Amino acid sequence: MFDPTLLKTFLVVAETRSFTGAAMRLGLSQPTVSQHVGRLEKAAGRLLVARDSREVRLTDNGDAMAGFARTILAAHASAESYFSGSAMRGRLRFGAADDLAITQLPRILRHFRQLYPQINLELTVNQSGPLRRRLASGHLDLIFVKQNAGESSEGTRVAGDAMVWMGQEKLVIEEGQPVPLIAYQAPSLSRQLAIDALERSGRTWRITCNTRDVNGVMAAVRAGMGVAVFPFSLIPSDLIKVSNRFSLPELGDVDYVLVANPGAAREPVEALTSAIMSRGVSRAV
Repeated sequence: MFDPTLLKTFLVVAETRSFTGAAMRLGLSQPTVSQHVGRLEKAAGRLLVARDSREVRLTDNGDAMAGFARTILAAHASAESYFSGSAMRGRLRFGAADDLAITQLPRILRHFRQLYPQINLELTVNQSGPLRRRLASGHLDLIFVKQNAGESSEGTRVAGDAMVWMGQEKLVIEEGQPVPLIAYQAPSLSRQLAIDALERSGRTWRITCNTRDVNGVMAAVRAGMGVAVFPFSLIPSDLIKVSNRFSLPELGDVDYVLVANPGAAREPVEALTSAIMSRGVSRAV
């Protein structure tokens, strides 16, 4: 029998790749986190986490244990919910900004559905502006969106991030030439940040690609069509920050926030909010 407390600690270490980060997220001391992982390794009879001075990574057995741990914890939570008589039912209409949908969000939603199989979860992926309008009109119950850092909001702040210029490693912009800009169709937060920053700095620019979604942005950047504004922590591994290379202007920071519809069923909204808050925002691993 594997202790659910140990499994939960191990999963957070697996997701953060850090004993310190896991300790902060769980509200435990770092030695306690190490003890939990050590006890789980003893119970399994296998090394699950490889540690050195530079990184924390899972062994092959650790990858296997992570999969088992998610299944065990999901079954444990479902049984607990069932027998406590608190199993939630109903519909939860959730909207997420498309760049946030490439983070750990799919894994979080999959885990949420395992925990609450009787909730009909409906997902809408779009840009932040349209999602806010759908929330205001009553068509969504909860949204996960970006906004300028420090901007007044009724929502719950999940994390902050820096907006930067993203490009392909081999991209070249000749000195004195307009900045080739890949942007979402207006209205768009990242598009406006880009244009305002370029105008303030006196840089000329031209739109080389207008796109409706994050897949279009990624395809155009990978094709070398220009640069795009993107959250720094979410840049894919095959693309890079090019702000300094081309002396591009600073763009500022954004906050990731969860905003709920006051008229939505409270329990499902709070459950999904808690799930996202506990995992944070980072690229899926």
